[in-house]
Amino acid sequence: MIVKDKTVFPPVNIEQQDHQALRVHMQTACKKIAPVWSLENFVAVNPYLGLTNKNFDEVARELSAIGGIQMTLPSSFYLQKIKEGKIGTPDLQEALKSYEGYERVTVESFLEAVDASGDDTADFVPIPTITDVATQVSGEDWNSLMVSRVSSWAASYYDKGQAIWAATDDRADLFKSWKFEAEIDRTPEIAGLKGFRKMVKAMPDDALEAVQLALEILDISEEDQPVYFHRLLLKVGGWSAYAARIDFDNELRGGKDGQLIAFLAVLVCWEAAVLCCRPAAPLNKKWKEARLLFTAPFAESEVLQQNMIFQKAFDLSVQRNIINKFHHVGETGNPASKQVVKAQAVFCIDVRSEIYRRKLERVDEGIETLGFAGFFGVPINYVPLGHDKGDDQCPVLLTPANTVKETIDDENEHKRALEDRMNKGQIDQIWRSFKSGAVSCFSFVSPMGLSYLPKLFTDSFGLTRPVPHPDKIGLKAKHLEHRCVSVEEAGSDSSKTGISLSDRVQIAKNALNAMSLTEGFAEFVCIVGHGSTSVNNPHASGLDCGACAGHSGEANAKVAAAILNDKKVRHLLRNEEIDIPERTIFLACLHDTTTDEITVFDHGVVPQDRQAALSTLKKSFSQASQSARKEKASRMSIFDNIDQEVMTRSKDWSQVRPEWGLAGCSAFVVAPRSRTKSVNLEGKSFLHSYNWKTDRGFRILELIMTAPMVVTNWINLQYYASTVDNKHFGAGNKTLHNVTAGIGVLEGASGDLRVGLPLQSVHDGKNFQHEPARLNVIIEAPMEAINRIIEKHQTVRDLCDNGWIHLLVMNDNGQVSYRYKGNLDWERV
Repeated sequence: MIVKDKTVFPPVNIEQQDHQALRVHMQTACKKIAPVWSLENFVAVNPYLGLTNKNFDEVARELSAIGGIQMTLPSSFYLQKIKEGKIGTPDLQEALKSYEGYERVTVESFLEAVDASGDDTADFVPIPTITDVATQVSGEDWNSLMVSRVSSWAASYYDKGQAIWAATDDRADLFKSWKFEAEIDRTPEIAGLKGFRKMVKAMPDDALEAVQLALEILDISEEDQPVYFHRLLLKVGGWSAYAARIDFDNELRGGKDGQLIAFLAVLVCWEAAVLCCRPAAPLNKKWKEARLLFTAPFAESEVLQQNMIFQKAFDLSVQRNIINKFHHVGETGNPASKQVVKAQAVFCIDVRSEIYRRKLERVDEGIETLGFAGFFGVPINYVPLGHDKGDDQCPVLLTPANTVKETIDDENEHKRALEDRMNKGQIDQIWRSFKSGAVSCFSFVSPMGLSYLPKLFTDSFGLTRPVPHPDKIGLKAKHLEHRCVSVEEAGSDSSKTGISLSDRVQIAKNALNAMSLTEGFAEFVCIVGHGSTSVNNPHASGLDCGACAGHSGEANAKVAAAILNDKKVRHLLRNEEIDIPERTIFLACLHDTTTDEITVFDHGVVPQDRQAALSTLKKSFSQASQSARKEKASRMSIFDNIDQEVMTRSKDWSQVRPEWGLAGCSAFVVAPRSRTKSVNLEGKSFLHSYNWKTDRGFRILELIMTAPMVVTNWINLQYYASTVDNKHFGAGNKTLHNVTAGIGVLEGASGDLRVGLPLQSVHDGKNFQHEPARLNVIIEAPMEAINRIIEKHQTVRDLCDNGWIHLLVMNDNGQVSYRYKGNLDWERV
């Protein structure tokens, strides 16, 4: 039993029907929380993922009311854009016409009303929880206490090896684990929650039974539960998102959810404990008033409405600028397809590739570039040399069926490299234990500290890296150079590695069809994966290839090249009407997006008589790299010694922005390269090669609209959300980050797990480097075919009909001609 002010709350007998109804309400709220991946494979995710079945504006109102979350920047940003001429009067006029009640409002009167509304920079006040009310009544910050204690426990429960001593049993049920710790945690009582431990101990061990009891204590009706649950999850949004990711992975692999429901139970019980352990009279009165807001209609905010109109106008201005780039271009007058193509380079659709592709084509007109998802249609689990387990190298929406191991062809060298890496790992483990031991850590500092001075000096001046690159740890230079992949099948059952011949043929066929490369093969076809170089950067994997689950695309490029160079695969591809000439060689390459260096992995596939041609190709890569660095330098505020400064930046452990990543992404073009080759898209556009005239049944278009288009939308909206509300959907100030549990960062010493991008990834200290604009998807294909795909896939229809992306069509002249209005209807641009 639970006692509150001498009132006895008996244990609750939950009927099965109530049990199921409660779970449904909790599950519905949990589905509104987007997952977040850990730092080791930090991939972009749409933070509004569970809400895209609703209109963009409706979600803005809902999140503002429930969580105090903003989906626009303050009006000052948009007014500045008007002053700069970026947002024009036609943009504002069109935006006003799209909002009910503003159809006849003039631009002048609207701007006057905005001016009269005053400052809109204050936070929107969310629906209160009991900790909000208790804070208001007492003047003590119970929110921070609750979040801090929950975060401390969650970091221990989810720890991935960062902590030396385990404080909780991560094998135990989540709710029981929290309950066990809360029963012995004196911190809440020291802070003023008298009887907190007894209160928690009296709670049922079953999460749903505990929630039912807590709801009765809080007097939360079934009608109030949907909003209340959503509000609580948003209050501790970081750890909620991490629990949601565990559920996401479980369901992807055929399992069940439940992790986030259990975490929500923890939050509800904390609320009940605050109510029970604080003086009742003033708190109960205020809480009764607050509960009325749970079922009240969301208040209409004039400031929010004005900002939504501004955002619509800004979106239109960005869209207009993109459309104009194509208006006078159309088909380039000298397309590569009409020239002798001596090399083809397939890059990831990543926006950072757009600059490099443009530069490479200018350096050498004989090189044709294509765009395709950076895992190159090769979903694998990749096991690096000397590792027992591998990582998935494919979009997080996929589960790879094949495991591929890194190897060295020479058996003796392979054994030596394996021994070197394993010995290095064992020594490092012993060294870490010595440095971190309860006793040895004190003796470590004095005798060993001075020996670190030379390394500290060279690291500080960018002469060396503070830590070695994870791919190179424990390997000698000659071993690094000769690393390759083995795609041949080996082992059996659970230890099986490699890819069967039939699967290799299918992978090759699907990849070549999807990248519209089934004929006209050049002598060299470069499969260019991409990765990034930075040090002292917890979010480093977020700069690597998102299509490879936040890893470098090197492994996928090597596997793709190995498959496409396989003579048996090529022979069988002829049965699929794909004839790769014997002289064509596929080369695996890696584009470092920080330094813009291209590495070509030869591995002996290029014969001696063609080494000169390969050297010429490498020279073109080098010239393109230099040109790309020069274009990107001004955005990084580098004006002298550009090459040297860029390289130094990649090794600088004090650098908060080694590169801009995908900041600025605002368009996704699905068309032949000839449509975009002479257009400067400023490194802000994803480019996917596609020729609808060779797409039988539009199966490739369907794949693009249901996979790459969704993923680019995720990326765009992650940058969007991290810009408009970094407090809730971003990672805050990078200089204050502390890695916790090996999975994420805290901003400072405590608080919630931070999600999204650091402020430094979207802002340069003076201006936004990512300006919030929803993704413009431009497709060259018949509208009828696009409509059929929209109608078939509800997820795609939600994105298009509810305003989460802007969908446009390119005509046969290479100009943007129609814009999607919704409900399978289009309007002329």
